[in-house]
Amino acid sequence: MTVTATKTAAVFISGGGSNLQALIDAAEQDVLGFQLRAVFSNRADAGGLQRAQEAGIETCVVPSRGVSDRVAYDRTLAVELDRFAPDLIILAGFMRILSAGFVSRYAGRILNIHPSLLPLYPGIDTHARALAAGDSRHGCTVHFVTEELDGGPRIMQGAVDVLEGDTARTLAARVLEVEHRIYPRAASLVAEGRVSCRNGRCYLDGEVLGEPLHDTA
Repeated sequence: MTVTATKTAAVFISGGGSNLQALIDAAEQDVLGFQLRAVFSNRADAGGLQRAQEAGIETCVVPSRGVSDRVAYDRTLAVELDRFAPDLIILAGFMRILSAGFVSRYAGRILNIHPSLLPLYPGIDTHARALAAGDSRHGCTVHFVTEELDGGPRIMQGAVDVLEGDTARTLAARVLEVEHRIYPRAASLVAEGRVSCRNGRCYLDGEVLGEPLHDTA
């Protein structure tokens, strides 16, 4: 993999890792502003682990099955994570809510992508909820992670038109294409120091970012 960036990132996954693949592809095209240092999963059978291994990225599995103490799990996760000392932590389909202690420890360094135009529809079933509301536009948001679920400062959004006859599945597929496009871009802006999070606000080039950046493709 050809990478010239000096900052590093750890990617957290639980499943197939399609957003991870988008990051890998961007790195291979030398348009990613950071190196993919490690991929973490809470599931040993996550398909994204194979994607990482094929790309030559180190992997680490911290199993969560049967672990009821979220704080204790996150402490173990942090110990493993700190071995890699990443500059960024990128959540890419990591199906666990991180504890307040973990979020505080890595404040301003954790990113997530959520399948809605936040602040609309935090949580789950976003596509079905957008359809039920009769929305004409739907999309996804890259944001900093805070203790508030899907409530951290927004960095970038991308949208699609809701089409007549759309189902939650067809809408999700089109939104996922946008996710793959904007996540590498947004994460690169953070790694390059152009975007930052301070005092609960998002900054671009030192100025408060009042509204999230928009996908221009």
